[in-house]
Amino acid sequence: MSEALDHWVPDYSVRTYHRREATVDQAALWRAATTIRLADTRRLGKLVSWRIPDVHPSQTYHELFRAYPFTVLEETDDLLVSGLCGKIWTLARDYPRLADADAFADWDERGTVRVAFAHWAREREDGTSELCSEARVHAVDTTARLRLKAIWALLGPFERLVGAEPLELAVSRATGAT
Repeated sequence: MSEALDHWVPDYSVRTYHRREATVDQAALWRAATTIRLADTRRLGKLVSWRIPDVHPSQTYHELFRAYPFTVLEETDDLLVSGLCGKIWTLARDYPRLADADAFADWDERGTVRVAFAHWAREREDGTSELCSEARVHAVDTTARLRLKAIWALLGPFERLVGAEPLELAVSRATGAT
């Protein structure tokens, strides 16, 4: 399903990808994923609350990716692709409001990035399913690329510790482990 992001961010400086398998069907796994709240994820929830304005711990990630500063780029019954643009390395939290998916696709303001997030569930050949999450960051110009490189050198090593947290919880909920 990375193909969904190929349309929105074919060229990128940073890419993250996580997936978790579950012994339930795709629909059940996706339903469970849509119930994970920021408060359910201690590490990632705190980071998101710090970086994104006006979020509340009771908000689900599914709701988060549909509200400012995100713009829904594509959606199906088992896929959500959202994007945001701006200077993700600043403390200002002043992301621009994008009118629609076309505004994301056309974004080219100097010194900024375009970030696309894709979340999806899919059936596997063995009858199980998997929940996947991918993010891509495209730097609009050299200045943004250098700033992104600097912040990713600092934060990148920690991404693996927090990036899969919601997926693990969704699998647990879907399989009845919690």
